Amino acid sequence: MASRPFSARLDADLLERLRRLSTRDRISMSQLVERLLEEAMRTEELPGIVFRSGPAGRRAGVLGGPDVWEIVRDLEAAEAAGHEDPVAHVLAVTDLAEEQVRLAAAYHRAHPDEIDAWIAENAELTARLLTA
Repeated sequence: MASRPFSARLDADLLERLRRLSTRDRISMSQLVERLLEEAMRTEELPGIVFRSGPAGRRAGVLGGPDVWEIVRDLEAAEAAGHEDPVAHVLAVTDLAEEQVRLAAAYHRAHPDEIDAWIAENAELTARLLTA
């Protein structure tokens, strides 16, 4: 995706907080601002989506629940197992609310490559751990 310059005036304290966070995350301030804006836009488009940092990186989650990829993985497993209603199955075997499951599915529809990559990476890690 092509990028274009954008200029904005920001409060000095906010700029300092951005600088500290970009240093912590070892990314440029431009990369940090772009990431935060992208995440804010996604949260606006799908209220209830949150973003979390962790050892494996930043990932989308549902408010009060797990990462999106975990819910989508379970939905796909339920579908592969032949469950007529994968959402109902996930609701029956978890403590998630229906809104959380449907929100995760909506996020996956909007950003399939991101979520599919998380699922694949975690499946690969699980396979390596099981063979070790």
